[in-house]
Amino acid sequence: MADAVCSYLVAKAFVVDVASSLAEARGALLSVQYAAVLLDLHLGDGDGLSLLPQVRALREPPIVIVLTARDQVTDRIRGLDAGADDYLIKPYDPAELLARLRAVERRRSAGSSPVLRLGTLEIDLAQDRVRKDGNPVVLTQKEWALLRVMATRPERIHTRENLADALYGFGDEADSNTLEVFISRLRRKLGKNHIQTLRGLGYRLSTSSGDDE
Repeated sequence: MADAVCSYLVAKAFVVDVASSLAEARGALLSVQYAAVLLDLHLGDGDGLSLLPQVRALREPPIVIVLTARDQVTDRIRGLDAGADDYLIKPYDPAELLARLRAVERRRSAGSSPVLRLGTLEIDLAQDRVRKDGNPVVLTQKEWALLRVMATRPERIHTRENLADALYGFGDEADSNTLEVFISRLRRKLGKNHIQTLRGLGYRLSTSSGDDE
């Protein structure tokens, strides 16, 4: 099936890379900026869904379509909740896959705004820029990785594990204390009220207009 899909996409002028394991996929994501990821759940060294936090922490997260033989509602919900844009059950027609890719891209282009405004704070996801009171805020690469995860879905509660994976994507093992350090740094730069702690659940951006120093 993989060979047929690759051949079809190449014939449609796509450049295609194939990773047969989680380890290969993680390495590829660190070296190449992809427009889309077709994620098979059955990989030799683990569940493909475990790759989604790293994908969503990228500077420009690609479209993700999960491909699997698992025809269970709970599995589909788990994949979509983890951050997948769409889901295809095997066997499928490569033409349908391409149509779904184009549909997701249209939804993204039509419905997303690259600038998130939280009071006097502006987060520009397209330009990787943050301003507070009109002044630029300088963030490190890892600080921006954490902020991007939260800003992409500001209404969502982001678990500690999800945010730690944004740091792990840069090659470090991020424990709980490391995450606390980066959250604290972001609060100092952005204003402490902009990042809420939900005890026992995780963190999320505050969408209220209240600022503090």
